[in-house]
Amino acid sequence: MPVELRRIDPAKNMHRFYRLDVQPDLFGGVLLMKEWGRIGAHGRMVAERYDTEALALDALQRQAERKQDPTLRYRKAPSCP
Repeated sequence: MPVELRRIDPAKNMHRFYRLDVQPDLFGGVLLMKEWGRIGAHGRMVAERYDTEALALDALQRQAERKQDPTLRYRKAPSCP
């Protein structure tokens, strides 16, 4: 269940994305993949390891809620459910 958020403000030349996804790792754990950067460019990526999928999904939900704070102005991308 990937989450993609975007912040676009043409007046400030701002075109950012923030992507969250949960993926299994090779050692039986689960990774929360965080990727961010400018839309159309390769962004930065960080993986956080969790022991269970439930913990990773909880962290994904908390991070998505934080990023959708009205002061940050990130919004869900149109292609995301």
